[in-house]
Amino acid sequence: MNDKQWKILLDVVAGKPVQPLPIGFIIDSPWLPGWAGISTLDYYTSDELWLKTNLKAIQTFPDVLFLPGFWSEYGMCTEPSAFGAGCTWHEHELPYAEKIIRQIDDIDNISVPDPHKHGLTPFVINRLKLNRKAIEKEGHKIRFAVARGPLNIATFLMGTTEFLMAMKTDPEKIHKLLNIITEFTTQWLRLQKETFDTIDGIFVLDDIVGFCGEPDFKEFAQPYLKTIFSSFNASIRFFHNDADDRVCSPHLADTGINLFNFSFEHSLKEMKEWTGGKVALVGNIPPRDVLAQGTPRQIEQSIQEQMQQLDDTNRILFSCGGGVPQGVSTENINTFIKAIRKYK
Repeated sequence: MNDKQWKILLDVVAGKPVQPLPIGFIIDSPWLPGWAGISTLDYYTSDELWLKTNLKAIQTFPDVLFLPGFWSEYGMCTEPSAFGAGCTWHEHELPYAEKIIRQIDDIDNISVPDPHKHGLTPFVINRLKLNRKAIEKEGHKIRFAVARGPLNIATFLMGTTEFLMAMKTDPEKIHKLLNIITEFTTQWLRLQKETFDTIDGIFVLDDIVGFCGEPDFKEFAQPYLKTIFSSFNASIRFFHNDADDRVCSPHLADTGINLFNFSFEHSLKEMKEWTGGKVALVGNIPPRDVLAQGTPRQIEQSIQEQMQQLDDTNRILFSCGGGVPQGVSTENINTFIKAIRKYK
C-alpha cells in the first residue's frame, strides 16, 4: 500500500468522505498464484515469484487497496507450525496444518513458541526483509502486522469440532490454551512491528468467532482478541470473520477493532446497524458465486443491491465478503471497479 492509499484507508476508518469511492480486497495465496499463472508451491517457495506476483497485482489494479499488501504467508500453516504442527504441502492447493492436540490433557504440554525461531514465522519475516527495498522502490510499504486469531489457531491445533465441544466440557483447559496462543500472537505481532517501522496496522483473521453464541464470544473470544488488538498502538485494527457475524458485530468497537471484513450473508446496511456505525466496513458482494463465477451483469447487480440499501457510503471500503477466492479474473475485478465508479 502506498502513502496515498494508506491515507485513504485512514480516512475511511475516520468516517471522512472519500471520492472516488474506495475499493479494496484481501489477497493472498488462494488467489494470487493461479491468477498469475504459477503454482501455489512456487508462490510459497520462491521469493522472486512471490514478489513478482504481488507487484503484478498492484500494477494491474493501481487504484485498488490490497490488504494487507505484500502479505508474507504460508496459508493456514504459519502460526500452527510454530507450535510444532506438521504441514502438508501440495503443488496447486493450499497447505494444511496437522493436529497436535489429540486429547484434552495434551494442552498441558503446550508452551508459548518463540516467533523469532519457531515454525514458519522466521521465514515470513525474512521474506519481507529480503524484499523490502523492492517493495519500497515501487512506492509501497509494509503496513500491517498479521496473524490468525486465537480461536482459529486453536482449531488447527486440536480440530474444530473438538475445540468447540471442549469449550463446554473443559473450559479451564480451553482458557489455558487460549492464553498460551494469545501470548504467542502478541509476541508475533510485536516482532513484526519491531522489525518493520512502517507498520501501523494490525490484521487478525478468525472465522471460528462466527461459530460462537454471545456468551461464548464474550468468554472465549472477546478478551483474547482485545489483548491481541492492543499488542501495540496501531491506527488500523482490522478484523476478518466471514462466518456468521450477528453475535460479534455489536461488540467489535469495544474489542478495539475499527475495520471489519465480514460474511457476504450480511448486507452493508445490516452491518452498519449492528456495529452502530462505529466500525468501518470492508465488503460486500459474494466472493465465490459473484466475484469469481458471476458474469459482469451479475457483479453489477450485486453491487447495485448493496448500494440501494445504503443511506451513505461513509466508513465503507467496497469489496467482497471475504478474501479474493481462487478463479477471480482480471475482467471481473475491472467490472467491479467500473461498477463502483458509477456511484458517489
